Amino acid sequence: MQTYRWVHDVALDVVHIRVDDVFPVIVTVAAAMAVLLWLLVRERRIGIVAALVVVAAVLAQLNAHLVGYPTIAAVLGHPPVVDADLDDLQSPTDLVVADGPLQAGWTPPRSMPPIGDVIEADIPGPVSGFHARPASIYVPPAYLTDPRADLPVLVLLTGQPGHVVDWIDGGHLGRTMDTFAARHDGLAPVVIVADALGDADANPMCMDSALGNVFSYLSVDLPAWAADHLQVSTDTKNWAIGGYSYGGTCALQTAVRAPITYPTFLDISGEDEPRRGSREESITAAFGDDSERSQQLFDDVAPLTVMSENAFSGSAGAFVVGAEDDEFRPQTHRAFDAAVAAGIDSRYLELPGGHSMDVWAPALEGEMGWLGVRMGLTD
Repeated sequence: MQTYRWVHDVALDVVHIRVDDVFPVIVTVAAAMAVLLWLLVRERRIGIVAALVVVAAVLAQLNAHLVGYPTIAAVLGHPPVVDADLDDLQSPTDLVVADGPLQAGWTPPRSMPPIGDVIEADIPGPVSGFHARPASIYVPPAYLTDPRADLPVLVLLTGQPGHVVDWIDGGHLGRTMDTFAARHDGLAPVVIVADALGDADANPMCMDSALGNVFSYLSVDLPAWAADHLQVSTDTKNWAIGGYSYGGTCALQTAVRAPITYPTFLDISGEDEPRRGSREESITAAFGDDSERSQQLFDDVAPLTVMSENAFSGSAGAFVVGAEDDEFRPQTHRAFDAAVAAGIDSRYLELPGGHSMDVWAPALEGEMGWLGVRMGLTD
């Protein structure tokens, strides 16, 4: 399995080259070719080469600013690599449960594999009616053995536009979790990379509205499915939700509206409220018009309003954002300030970089120690 993961990482290096990395290279090579051709032919064909250079440069700048797709695989909608089948993971085994941190009561069996697995699963929305795309689920080594550790669940969400592959491949989720597990006797959360969009380009703003009942899907349907189909901890005090950009906003929204289900959250480069254009356009898209009633419905689910009207003594959240992210950094900090005022045990960190996976993947990796404690895995 270890050899497979290494081969997999190497084999996908080309398709998973970061878009932000590959376009500057293309621009540089194209510019060099243009100069070379100019030296060779002086006048002919320079216009075509120059046009290609301009197009590549424009694409690079657009992607650097918008960062809609963190990897080429995401652009292509490349599915996650699936190493296991859901049916193989549903059979019950003996569970190891601890009163305190799970690691203190856990002895890894000799048969435990060195790394985890990724599966793909459809998680329906019988209560919400939300039609989500298939989720990708990482299960750590301590899940793939008998006895099995009673593991908590971390729900991760992507940006918009987005695919679940963005966390699996662009975000190197397996590598991050396997590294954490290797340091903690095979223990790591079961990670469900869920779809909170419905489509790559959709923007339902992570609420229950005419755009789709995303909040009910994440807070009701997903936990119920996990309890029925995975052998995971049913004590949601150890559960967490996180995401980046749209997913960070969504994680914060869901956590403050369903603090029993998700008492811990990770908001990476999130906004201070859901957006779909201007505030007026957002309200109209969700609730049909910009009437006083619609504005109230929007405020009822906006995280800053929710936090200002409620106390969250049992909740904790981490806010991480890029130091050069001039658009999202002030919003993430505003949300952090509101969380502190609401009694949420909050932490804030700025990492080098802008609004890209160069921040998002390290943010998850860097917060795993904190998450491990909050999720009852370590002390």
